[in-house]
Amino acid sequence: SMSLHEHVLSLFRSAVGTVRPAPMLKRAVKLQGDGCPQLIVKGRAFPVKRNLYLVGFGKAVLGMAAAAEEILGDHLIRGIVSVPLGIQESLQRAGMQEMLLKPHSRIQVIEGAKNNLPDPEALRGAGAIQELAQGLTADDLLLVLISGGGSALLPAPIPPILLEEKEKLTKMLASRGAAIQELNIVRKTLSLLKGGGLARLAYPAQVVSLILSDVIGDPLDIIASGPTAASSHSVQDCLQVLAKYNLLQSLPESVETVLSSSPTKRAAPEDYSHVCNVIIGSNALALDEAKRQAEGLGYVALILSAAVCGDIGHVAALYCHLIRLLCLGFAGLGEGPLGNEVRGNLLQLAAELDIPGLNLAEFLEALRGLGPEKPVCILAGGETTVRLRGTGKGGRNQELALRVGLGLHRAQGAEASSPLGRCEIIFLSGGTDGQDGPTGAAGAFCSPELVDEAFQKGLDAEAFLNNNDSYTFFSHFQHGRHLLVTGLTGTNVMDIQAVLIRPK
Repeated sequence: SMSLHEHVLSLFRSAVGTVRPAPMLKRAVKLQGDGCPQLIVKGRAFPVKRNLYLVGFGKAVLGMAAAAEEILGDHLIRGIVSVPLGIQESLQRAGMQEMLLKPHSRIQVIEGAKNNLPDPEALRGAGAIQELAQGLTADDLLLVLISGGGSALLPAPIPPILLEEKEKLTKMLASRGAAIQELNIVRKTLSLLKGGGLARLAYPAQVVSLILSDVIGDPLDIIASGPTAASSHSVQDCLQVLAKYNLLQSLPESVETVLSSSPTKRAAPEDYSHVCNVIIGSNALALDEAKRQAEGLGYVALILSAAVCGDIGHVAALYCHLIRLLCLGFAGLGEGPLGNEVRGNLLQLAAELDIPGLNLAEFLEALRGLGPEKPVCILAGGETTVRLRGTGKGGRNQELALRVGLGLHRAQGAEASSPLGRCEIIFLSGGTDGQDGPTGAAGAFCSPELVDEAFQKGLDAEAFLNNNDSYTFFSHFQHGRHLLVTGLTGTNVMDIQAVLIRPK
């Protein structure tokens, strides 16, 4: 029989496979009919004459554009995509030809946004996209491809604001502790293309946006700062954010000019009836596929949430309590005093974490109904946050895996005849883009046994965690067998976590 390690790896791979650009696009978009062809997008039909244009921006957009070009063929007249610096070379090196455009493609590729920061190249890409959109007519159809990282790849400050001035303002806000939502409100207000700007410029052309979401809850106006979605914010909201961080007095003159000439009252809702926004890939979609695969392997599979977020220590504790509860259930002790105590701790933790859309009481009820004989798989996704204290190497996924392994090891040591010892357990956390911090790993696998083994080797897991050095910890074992190494995947729908448990 396959090991839990092999099972969990195959679940992760199938989840990522289902949100790769080509399969996603092919599921969402079809070209039908010869006489008067139509583009069918998730059931909606758009007539295609020789009038189809394409623009895109984001980390996964090159693969999306390659798939789109294959579907659209000669109907595509011209396209421009703004993608991260070096991505074509990386994909070439990784042998991922299918994510690259063909020679003589009608789509122009502009690489920029080094280190995910807007730069002159990204500005040039945004300018070219703006020019294409402005030249469209009512007979044209503009296909827009959007993925995470699109914000930095589409900088177009409203003149006379310079890119450096907008950057400096964003950095000042960030250094004063502004949340990402607040940064986006300011960015959108000072941008020509964000906050629905691209859709407005393309009017009266029909705009169809295909979106790969890397944001919890898939909010259209937040992913890549929502260039084709009506903004839910006004200039007033932007001024409030600037006031909150005491920046109104130190604004560059150009920013003051733009803010004072914008209408402060929220304008009547603009008409976006020429726009069709479609989410074609998300964390939830990837988890559904992993669940299907797990059931095929004989597990009872449950999805906890596609929006797991918050402090990594709290999230690790949540997983440890869940795993303990499952092991108690296998031992027939789920309803005893210990089971009730663990359940109480879980509910309290969930309340503190406040994960969007998570109904833990309902989830625990589903766990109660499980028979003691079948192995269990719990799946979740989202994005946790790590406070950096040390100087080690690692990323949030490797750190989460190690924290869960250490938490289980401790729980096992604290209970005399712990039910944890009677279960085989593996926990995996991985980034769907194939990257986790500044390392070559996408994440890691961990089990209580691994932490035991580490202690026998004289390695102190806690010391590694205190130095944010999870990568070095995992590198000590069998050629890094516990590191999840996938290489670049060409997609990005945040992180995926999986727990597999079976009685020994």
